[in-house]
Amino acid sequence: MTPFVGLHFVLSAILAYVMRANILASAIGTAVGNPWTFPFIWVWIYNAGLWMIGSGHLSNSEVEFATVFSQSMEALIRFDMAYLIKTSGPVLWPMLVGSLPTAIVTWIIFYVPLQPMISRYQTKRNHRRTKKRRERKKENLARPELEDKDLELIVSSDVIPETIVSDKK
Repeated sequence: MTPFVGLHFVLSAILAYVMRANILASAIGTAVGNPWTFPFIWVWIYNAGLWMIGSGHLSNSEVEFATVFSQSMEALIRFDMAYLIKTSGPVLWPMLVGSLPTAIVTWIIFYVPLQPMISRYQTKRNHRRTKKRRERKKENLARPELEDKDLELIVSSDVIPETIVSDKK
């Protein structure tokens, strides 16, 4: 959601790391920004930024986003900061300002309903795994071919009994 093309994945990974979230999930969520959606996102955040700052900058019809971004990349490659600020500043500043509330609102729209669903899924999954583990232990304790020391090992460490039995043969 920022105007910094190419940094979306890096920024989302950093934010996910800081928030102790899933970095892979952040990368997948960031993939919403793609060549088909970028123009709409850019126009939206530019207009939101202009509205927040006050429209003393270019209007939508005067901005060629592809040209601005290509010139910005060329200036970055040459490390020409004066040219970068002169050509990109009037467009990137409103986009940066407009991207912040847009990102916050989008985050709330997706996080609020998804977080409880994911939490419930993880709780149920952990419950199923614990139940299977307990059932496996009960089955292993009922096997007469295992000696007492093998049963203690199984109960204490979740070792699969077939490996214990096969090692003794």
